[in-house]
Amino acid sequence: MSKTKHHWENVFSSKKENEVSWFQEYPQTSVEFIALFEMPLDSNIIDVGGGDSYFIDALIEKGYSNLFLLDISENAINRAKKRLGQNAKHVTFIISDITDFAPEVKFHFWHDRAAFHFLTDEKQINKYVSIAENAIEKEGYLILGTFSEQGPTQCSGLEIKQYNKASMSDRFEKSFVRIKCIEEDHATPFNTLQNFLFCSFQKK
Repeated sequence: MSKTKHHWENVFSSKKENEVSWFQEYPQTSVEFIALFEMPLDSNIIDVGGGDSYFIDALIEKGYSNLFLLDISENAINRAKKRLGQNAKHVTFIISDITDFAPEVKFHFWHDRAAFHFLTDEKQINKYVSIAENAIEKEGYLILGTFSEQGPTQCSGLEIKQYNKASMSDRFEKSFVRIKCIEEDHATPFNTLQNFLFCSFQKK
């Protein structure tokens, strides 16, 4: 087991969902991006590093059925399955480090809230970008949420890489066109604020 996988297995086995900083009762911003792009209900949608977030729940509630949830932690995946119950049948669960991911389908919508910024090594970052470029359909969408330059420099005891609109766009400009970026403060369960940058892109 890699050091990274061990870290996340431990997090999801030792902490409740509302004992981690990224917990949201409802992923409003992510859902708004789905609405903005008017994604058809049969779209292939993947939540990268989704853990046991409620984004998948919100998508199921809206009628989406071709859903994929990827996380490095088997414990996180199992927690999501348990919570979803019968609704888990709408989801393909993938236990993988994102930099090892070999997709078997093309995605119309790739969503990542707070996984990409844990990649701090250039080789890892480039691998992620390459996988996304190959996995997303032409004219499909990529939504990334990371800590902004006004956000934290660490999360869950790990160093992260902050982004601004320009630095994030530079990573993806080869194969994607940037559509929209926003910053927002996420209120954690610990009554602190974390400034996030969300950027959306469309595959050329």
